[in-house]
Amino acid sequence: MTQGGTARRSVLGAAVLAAGGTAVGLAPGTAAAAEAAAGHGGEGGYRRLPVPTVIGHRGASGYRPEHTLGSYQLALDLGAHVIEQDLVPTRDGHLVCRHENEIGGTTDVADHPEFAGRHTTKTVDGVAVTGWFTEDFTLAELKTLRAKERIPAVRQRNTPYDGRWAVPTFEEVLRWARREGRRRGREVWLHVETKHPSHFRGLGLGLEEPLARLLRRYGCDRRDSAVFLQSFEPSSIQRLGRLVDSPRVVLLSSAASRPWDFEQAGDPRTVADLVTPEGLKWIAGFAQGIGPTLDLVIPRDAAGRLGTPTTLVRDAHARGLVLHPYTARNENQFLPADFRRGTDPAAYGDVFGALRTYFAQGIDGIFTDQPDTALLAAADFTGR
Repeated sequence: MTQGGTARRSVLGAAVLAAGGTAVGLAPGTAAAAEAAAGHGGEGGYRRLPVPTVIGHRGASGYRPEHTLGSYQLALDLGAHVIEQDLVPTRDGHLVCRHENEIGGTTDVADHPEFAGRHTTKTVDGVAVTGWFTEDFTLAELKTLRAKERIPAVRQRNTPYDGRWAVPTFEEVLRWARREGRRRGREVWLHVETKHPSHFRGLGLGLEEPLARLLRRYGCDRRDSAVFLQSFEPSSIQRLGRLVDSPRVVLLSSAASRPWDFEQAGDPRTVADLVTPEGLKWIAGFAQGIGPTLDLVIPRDAAGRLGTPTTLVRDAHARGLVLHPYTARNENQFLPADFRRGTDPAAYGDVFGALRTYFAQGIDGIFTDQPDTALLAAADFTGR
């Protein structure tokens, strides 16, 4: 039974207050549903997801430290349709969930004197980065660390959860998704990004092959599996497409930028070339969707206000691609200037107005740090 807008608001509101409950979980279904929940994606695949699809960006990272099982659980409990993971490797080849391989800002590694000697500077995708890096730790060593809030000045309410969770492996997430799917009687969708894949392949720690092995092991390697695979490097998506049939999404940064694999290969194309009809046709040859920055859908002017929408949504749909833009956040500092309220950058602005504007462009889904907010905005927009 589909809940109407008023009922949905009540349930989601309760879910926000219930820190770790299951206020939005569905009751167990049939045996067939349980099989789908176990990682066998059912008969419909990604085209059966609600539109707009709400994707929990690094979980519910607006409320819990990102890429923790606590963040993923809360996103699911709030009703997110899909939960995102970013993958980086350990020294011994395990895939773990961190937004970056530098972990000084997201773990308590600096508080561990035994790892002080691993503080270093590396060049990652042409940028010098100083800190501690997952590829210098075994999984056992990494498991001695605890996750913490990445931007505490903005999200002070997340800081009480510092130290509560360890860094999860992707296999642990797959087990969690299977367990939650069986409990709820429906599949749990994941959106999985390979981070800096060319960089890691150069270190002998290629991401795609171990990822494909895990997907096959957990039955998530089929065309209708409940998982999206995503990367800012098209060659990573092409490589994954030769290993598994799971749906694939090419992420697109600013128009002037070039994917790092293009830089390494001497490919002169920029993102601006990839969002043309010709570029989208090329992407559609090996992927099912794109994940553009929201500014590629509606650019901002010099003052940070929204300008004239581009034709990206129409052009991508004409090539059969779904669009999952990133990232909607409630805080003023992340919103277009049109929708900021007051001068405190950490205060919430008119995120509902911003989401309504983006949904009106016809996007298929959106990454968001606050899934409950996006779900309410989607219910307002669709009338469901």
